[in-house]
Amino acid sequence: MSPKVAQGDASATSRIESLDVKLEVIVIPVSDVDLSKTFYQRLGWRLDQTPPGIVQLTPHGSACSVQFGPGLTSAAPGSAMAYLIVSDIEAARDTLVAAGVEVGDVFHVSPDGPVDGPDPERRSYVSRATLRDPDGNTWLMQEITDRLPGRIEGGLTSFGSVSDLASALRRAADAHGEHEKRTGEHDDNWPDWYAAYMVSEQSGAKPPK
Repeated sequence: MSPKVAQGDASATSRIESLDVKLEVIVIPVSDVDLSKTFYQRLGWRLDQTPPGIVQLTPHGSACSVQFGPGLTSAAPGSAMAYLIVSDIEAARDTLVAAGVEVGDVFHVSPDGPVDGPDPERRSYVSRATLRDPDGNTWLMQEITDRLPGRIEGGLTSFGSVSDLASALRRAADAHGEHEKRTGEHDDNWPDWYAAYMVSEQSGAKPPK
């Protein structure tokens, strides 16, 4: 019998909220393992070592992987949908298309529905593009550069690739330039300002002034 947590037990609630759990793998349903393996490797995803019969691939810069193989899921092939996060939706799409991957046009969401092209203000979570694997499993690429408050715990900051770090540095440089315009002073302490800004983007914390 599984242990039960008494309702209103503040101590138990505190413990469960601090339990360190990380999302490791998403299982996707496919009909042809070899065809799917070829497709995801074309995306540039790393092929991991796994037990026989299981294929696991990990997107570059991701802490979470995908798995597929016979008997892993009873879901119908093509029924999965998940999100992929990129820092530059247009650059990501261009790179995939150049590698022979079919990707839908970039669009952005609005109160009136999807609109062609990236968000004019390049707001996080708004610009998207869709790609599908051979079975029709859907991956929605979403451009995120500035996280909503509380989305990342404890101010943890990480960059999955050189291009992600370079993009973050460029955004910090642009923001710091506006900061110096507002203050009318040269900021010799720009490394600390850059660091605070880059952490705030990922954690959703208030950026430096």
